[in-house]
Amino acid sequence: MAEKKTKPTPKPRVAMREQPAIERVGNFSEVALGYTREQAMAEAARCLQCKKPACVKGCPVEINIPGFITRLAEGDVRGAYGILRETNSLPAVCGRVCPQEVQCEGACILGQMTDKASGEKLEPVAIGRLERFAADTFAAESACDELTGKPVCAMPRDGLKVACIGSGPSSLTVAGYLSALGVQVTIFEALHEPGGVLVYGIPEFRLPKATVGREIDALRAQGVEIRCNWVGGKTVAVRDLLNDGYQAVFIGVGAGLPKFLGVPGESLVGVYSANEYLTRVNLGRAYDYPAYDTPVTRGKHVAVIGGGNVAMDAARTALRLGAERVSIVYRRTREEMPARREEIHHALEEGVHLEMLCNPTAYVGDGKHRLAALRLQRMCLGAPDASGRCRPEAIPGDVFELPCDQAILAVGTGSNRVLLQDTPEVTLNKWGYIVVDEETGETSLPGVYAGGDIVTGAATVILAMGAGRRAAKAIAHKLGLQ
Repeated sequence: MAEKKTKPTPKPRVAMREQPAIERVGNFSEVALGYTREQAMAEAARCLQCKKPACVKGCPVEINIPGFITRLAEGDVRGAYGILRETNSLPAVCGRVCPQEVQCEGACILGQMTDKASGEKLEPVAIGRLERFAADTFAAESACDELTGKPVCAMPRDGLKVACIGSGPSSLTVAGYLSALGVQVTIFEALHEPGGVLVYGIPEFRLPKATVGREIDALRAQGVEIRCNWVGGKTVAVRDLLNDGYQAVFIGVGAGLPKFLGVPGESLVGVYSANEYLTRVNLGRAYDYPAYDTPVTRGKHVAVIGGGNVAMDAARTALRLGAERVSIVYRRTREEMPARREEIHHALEEGVHLEMLCNPTAYVGDGKHRLAALRLQRMCLGAPDASGRCRPEAIPGDVFELPCDQAILAVGTGSNRVLLQDTPEVTLNKWGYIVVDEETGETSLPGVYAGGDIVTGAATVILAMGAGRRAAKAIAHKLGLQ
């Protein structure tokens, strides 16, 4: 009788190289160093090549994940990159900043299996790291090869043109999708540099500006025109674009209006919104002052209020700017923090302190209009609220002060009304975000579409790209291209 063959247990996930914490806290260079070719091929070989790949369903832009991983396992980087670009205009970006652990990797079948010998749960395939490797390696190899470095473009279709307002991930996705079909796409960006949150919000040590620039250059090479210093609602209006012959307009202006707590002392010198702080440091390159003439206050004792990725970015930035102590203040516990686990891990490695179950009630001044401390109310977790998370409740009488000369608020953002006030035909919800058809992204104004944070509120890069892809498909259908 033939012996029953058993499948070998997949090998452990291949670790990715990183700068040591003691070194990286003193520079703004990228923390994660990526895979070598051998490491990428070994990690790709872990993929089970499922007949019904749950990872694809977990991807907002519908990447053929088993397909590109198969190519990498074979050593075919160019083939892998080609598959990625079929649905994703920004693979090098997504491979770095997407929350893969709750999307494609969270759905990976391998990650739901256990090691028969140890009984320990296996780690999913490192899809994001492989995506990053494919994009970076293709770019490096193509830099020496003009022919393979140029994208394959469709023949321009006379008379078809679409405008995008804002140059963040949703607009870049729309532009990539439609330009590949031969549509002339023009992006209007309010700032002096394109990329939206990718350049003003995410620090260099997580997402290098050169990486973003490379992805945007690929879109330009595909025929996309980008006009900077055009402010939606001021120097460019939706109605004017439609009257000028654009068959569709996509609004992807994000949600960059900072929120504040409204507690006493908020006007003291030393209190920043994370939006202003990170924009100065990232887009303004304040970390490289005086080479770039954008100064920023460098606090010695910094308190960052919030528990998301933006809070982690601000805290880790403050450390790199020379802060002696940085504390993250959050009203729930570490387990409830919405930031990526990897970002929390990196922050703690670098020396960031956590002040959990604390809620700010006032900023305390030094008598000279400067911040001296943050007054905090101790909290405990009560019954779950409407979101399903336990509601923070104050512990009566338990108040203390955290000395600090700089406080950075990372408690969310709202919609910027400059463009929206100029376009009253576009319906907004009670929070001031644009209401769209969930399937197409079309607004109440025919021919005008929207996606990303201006529709959902502050979310992730990949969700904004998913919204852009849905809108691009709908626009292509309207133009008779699909």
